Amino acid sequence: MTLSVAVGVATMWKDPTSPRPLDEWAVADEPDLTAWVRAMTGAEASTGLHGRAETQLLRGEPVEVILDADEWSRVVAPWQPKIGTEGGYPGWVRRSHLSAEPADGYPPRRDAAVLDEARRFMGVRYVWGGLSEHGVDCSGLVHLSFRRLGIAVPRDAADQCDHTSTEPIALDEVRPGDLYFFAREGRPVHHVGFVTAPVAADGTRLMLHAPEGSQVIEEKMSPERKAQLVSAGRVRSAGSTAGSPR
Repeated sequence: MTLSVAVGVATMWKDPTSPRPLDEWAVADEPDLTAWVRAMTGAEASTGLHGRAETQLLRGEPVEVILDADEWSRVVAPWQPKIGTEGGYPGWVRRSHLSAEPADGYPPRRDAAVLDEARRFMGVRYVWGGLSEHGVDCSGLVHLSFRRLGIAVPRDAADQCDHTSTEPIALDEVRPGDLYFFAREGRPVHHVGFVTAPVAADGTRLMLHAPEGSQVIEEKMSPERKAQLVSAGRVRSAGSTAGSPR
């Protein structure tokens, strides 16, 4: 059964037991994301949501309901592709956050560059799993910036790196709007950010990203970040339907 999101922002959880007492603002029948984000400390908004919040769904976004259990629904979100998962990003949402009636959602925007969209989030606080102006994480910033241009890319950083919608680019050939990907040795990609300028002659790299525990910022890439820089990619402007996994 296909339903649509009926509230401004619906948080998708790992399971119905995932929300903490302080998450009551997010799971209320009418969520108050401003109050929720304000109530959390930096750690509660980042590592405190690890293994709890998966992503967020926006008003009008379609979901396919797999299972209903009490006040919750297990769904997949087709607008948020995830490698290895058929149908889209999976998780649980409050049943009261869904409706059988179609809603308007975000209109596609094709009149601005992706960096213009990303810069609209400058100063927005980091929230793990966040996907709105109330709070975003690194891959949520990338996903939402492209989505507002009508381009579907995966939700998570590792999937954004490995999906067919992203063309690998040599690190010395990046241009503004490309993506930098970061990983620890022997580990999957865990962070992503936008390239905001070509690489300078002295090796300086500028990026716009949402670092954990901070806020969306445009800055010079630090030596610590450079040590974990593993690849770069360019999202293909293939319209509103993402390609299939490689």
